[in-house]
Amino acid sequence: MVDLGGTFPDSLRRHARWMALAGAPAVVMHPDHEEGSTTALRTLPWVLWFHGRTANKELDPGRYLRWLRGGIGCVAIDLPGHGERLDPPLQAPGRVLDVVRRAEAEVDAIVGSVRSLDGFDPGRVGIGGMSAGGMVSMVRLCRAHAFMGVLLESTTGDWSAHGAGADCPVDLVRALNPIDHLAAWREIPVLAIHSELDQWVPIDGQRRFLDALRSRAAHPEQIELLAFESTGATFEHAGFGRLGAVAKDAGTAFWLRTFGTKPHR
Repeated sequence: MVDLGGTFPDSLRRHARWMALAGAPAVVMHPDHEEGSTTALRTLPWVLWFHGRTANKELDPGRYLRWLRGGIGCVAIDLPGHGERLDPPLQAPGRVLDVVRRAEAEVDAIVGSVRSLDGFDPGRVGIGGMSAGGMVSMVRLCRAHAFMGVLLESTTGDWSAHGAGADCPVDLVRALNPIDHLAAWREIPVLAIHSELDQWVPIDGQRRFLDALRSRAAHPEQIELLAFESTGATFEHAGFGRLGAVAKDAGTAFWLRTFGTKPHR
């Protein structure tokens, strides 16, 4: 079982609430959440965030702390088969697109559930994720949506070659591969962060996907790639190693630009 909040420092745990949103286990974070407080929360922009395969929503609290300090809320979700809904067979590499498909189908209901919560602006919402979580985000953005931007870490929107879709059923790759389903993609700011040496999700596929987005964009400069030469992370994939703080700061700055929010002091 996941130790809910066990990896969260006190400075983050007091701003976090664990709950189910449309049946999905979530941790909901807002800078005004305080134990016993009855004061109404400020209405802030927020990000729907998905972790990667074999991880859980409590991973990487430093990311969430930066967002809260910037005046940005966050709702982090356990992927199907992960965290509070642990099902080890769903964590196998060959099941990743099954997990992506199931998680993507939950997105709209989760966003709808957040509308009933105090403090989360229904008109200023971002989406993003790491690895499999980024794949969920890209699949959802291939249909009509209201998200203002997307942050993608160590993931890819082109599953046709080596990497994300290599061990997956061909029918799922064809049905979901984002690069092949961009007709309904609405132009929004994009920041992709990746290691040039990523051994699990090669960067070339993400470059092809970003190039495909730019070729359709009126403002291609809003589609950004932050590529690190090397990070020292496990398989150059998980967490960006010694450059983790740089990646988190870049992601936070991206959301501040996208939402037009000034950092809190």
